[in-house]
Amino acid sequence: MTTSDLDSAPKRNPLVGLVEGVGNGVLGVFQTVGGLLSLAVSVFVWTFRPPFRLQNVFAQFDFVGVGSIVLVALTGTFSGMVFATQSWSAFELFGAESLVGPTVALTVTRELAPVFSALMVTMRACSAMCTELGTMRVTEQVDALETMAVNPVQYLLVPRVLAGLCMVPLLTMIFDTAGLSGGFFVAVPLKGLSVGTFVLRTQNLLAPQDIWEGLAKGAVFGFTVTLIACYRGYNAHGGAKGVGQATTRAMVDAAVSVFIEDYFMGLLFHR
Repeated sequence: MTTSDLDSAPKRNPLVGLVEGVGNGVLGVFQTVGGLLSLAVSVFVWTFRPPFRLQNVFAQFDFVGVGSIVLVALTGTFSGMVFATQSWSAFELFGAESLVGPTVALTVTRELAPVFSALMVTMRACSAMCTELGTMRVTEQVDALETMAVNPVQYLLVPRVLAGLCMVPLLTMIFDTAGLSGGFFVAVPLKGLSVGTFVLRTQNLLAPQDIWEGLAKGAVFGFTVTLIACYRGYNAHGGAKGVGQATTRAMVDAAVSVFIEDYFMGLLFHR
């Protein structure tokens, strides 16, 4: 092709390229959501069908839950300390330091505990899940399971999704305890607030439904982030590069989904 031919070739309209890019992005979102819904149905169906491989389930419980305890407790402690420090600075302006305790308690139980617990599980466990499943897919180990008449969804995905569903609420409770302990440490020993004031104000303003709200969010977040990790890893392709890309997409999708679900669940609980 000569230079004159290149000059005479019709130039692509930038607006057409923009529209195509937006359209492809929207189609990709719908395709992903549809795939996640289909996978969720498959996981639900295969959860109640024998054989029940409890050893796989407990292994994932240990990996997702027990393996994340230290990380969640550490994150919860310093989150509570940071929030108590900032709350004290704000309430001190108008002499309402006694509200630090209930403020930390409400914020931790309703929002910080489920969100941060899910994010910690996403970074530590879900990334490993996606990479492991993606490697099994590109090395044809998933196909080998199907050849041996073993359903991959039941064998590989169900234990992981159940672990997220059951263990993230438990990690949320650990975060609650650690966060309140961190807030107590800042307010009482460091800032000089009396123990009775901290405890009584927290008891008066923290209701059981606040704790249940956090646990419900934790269950939903745990189910979602593990489902996304399993979906991306299970459908990975393109060798080692494809596994890396699938893991990156899984982490981004899972983190964004946590914040989106947190907003809409907050609206549901506080209509």
